[in-house]
Amino acid sequence: MKIAILGGTGNEGFGLGYRWAAAGHEIIIGSRQREKGERAAADMLARLPQGSISGTDNLTAAQQAELVVLSVPYWAQAGTLESVREALAGKLLITVVAPSGEKKSRVHHLESGLSAAEEAQNQLAGVTRVVAAFQNIGAHHLLDLEHVMDCDVLVCGDKKADKQVALQLCGDAGLRGVNAGALQNARAVEELTAVLIAINIIHKVKSAGIRIAGLD
Repeated sequence: MKIAILGGTGNEGFGLGYRWAAAGHEIIIGSRQREKGERAAADMLARLPQGSISGTDNLTAAQQAELVVLSVPYWAQAGTLESVREALAGKLLITVVAPSGEKKSRVHHLESGLSAAEEAQNQLAGVTRVVAAFQNIGAHHLLDLEHVMDCDVLVCGDKKADKQVALQLCGDAGLRGVNAGALQNARAVEELTAVLIAINIIHKVKSAGIRIAGLD
């Protein structure tokens, strides 16, 4: 699959892209600046010479891809989506955005009362569908393909088929995906990120995650 990662120069977007490239996907790293996307792609290729990897600006990346992943800070979400709106038509958008306040280790509520994923869906209404996933995954071990990621990914969306795509990408990245219900549930999932950051700080670790018990 040809996957564009908007904001793919950041730690999480880059790490996920690296794992997907290792699994055989074609990765296009997007950035606000084409040169920055190209540099990140060169870095990834140096780590994974056999990968199908390129870098460019966000709009070109979205235009070229079959699937688009949004991995930008919350403050950049609306502007990024507006800049690529037409290129997203008919393509699934998977967002990993998790808003944070001034203190990232404390739960932050958006003024809209919605999740960032729901805000993205509202902005893109009539253009495409949005699935939320990977908000609770630390980037620390993503670049180590030998490391077993012992945490689950909660996947929220309103269409079963869309969530199935995200669940497959979880598996391709070496993670277990869990269908966590409607996109509205992303409100709780996004807020869990702050809880995990607090746990990391308190316990002096870097990759606290969550596991869902009772599943086969």
